[in-house]
Amino acid sequence: MLAAGTLVALNLMRRLKPAAVVGFGGYPTVPPLSAARLFGVPTLVHEANAVLGRANRFLSSRVSAIATSLPGVLDRDPALAAKTTTVGTPMRPAILAAAAVKFAAPEPAGPFRLLVVGGSQGARVMADIVPGAIERLEPSLWHRLILTQQVRDEDMARVRAVYHRLNIHAELAPFFVDLPARLASSHLVVSRSGAGTVAELGAIGRPSILVPLPGAIDQDQFANAGVLAQANGAVRIAQADFTPDRLAAEISALAAAPERLTAMAAGARSIGRLDAAERLADLVAKVAGI
Repeated sequence: MLAAGTLVALNLMRRLKPAAVVGFGGYPTVPPLSAARLFGVPTLVHEANAVLGRANRFLSSRVSAIATSLPGVLDRDPALAAKTTTVGTPMRPAILAAAAVKFAAPEPAGPFRLLVVGGSQGARVMADIVPGAIERLEPSLWHRLILTQQVRDEDMARVRAVYHRLNIHAELAPFFVDLPARLASSHLVVSRSGAGTVAELGAIGRPSILVPLPGAIDQDQFANAGVLAQANGAVRIAQADFTPDRLAAEISALAAAPERLTAMAAGARSIGRLDAAERLADLVAKVAGI
């Protein structure tokens, strides 16, 4: 399939005569970038994660330039680092609007806004662990808690029953169309650590507890969470350690330390790139010689 794709891509190069070819990872990017190289067309790959994916790793030594979303991705490889630029992840307008909302730490006895999201592959573990963690919090924190949680339809009844019994102010849904605004209004986020999530947490600047998706060949989510943790913007918990007791302890400690939440928000924001689209466009124009 890759060979057939390369033949198709060679015909595209002849017809389109592109100034540059840009790939964003995944096996479908290999044929067009390989064809571009054969034609002498400038090429660039963009890596959204903290480690190169397999396709980008294969192409990295062959392309003209590499763009990364997160810092330090290729620091251990001087040859690749020399042609690498950290540009960030281009953000949709809703994220840019949310990024304009400054973080305000919770008052000691005021509302504590907790957002729990898991993505399509992560909501089940959140449904399994988070209700038990909430149940282990001190009752004084129950009264402060304003909880928003992404929950699959098949898990909704059991999760809702726990929060109803505890009299928790909770909004549950399988999907939130206004997620950027909810991120901006949160004091703490519990989430997976996919590339998009980490980029958005950095752009908006919000403290988080990140649970990387286990089992990935490249361990990309574990590395992504590590970048935020190293910047003091997140607490990284491996899924094997993600228990109700551990999560309850982390939430309790952070809720009692508003100054730490403020520092974490600043740490997360330090890796964010609000001008990523412009940075990437400038790099493409430079590679293309425009």
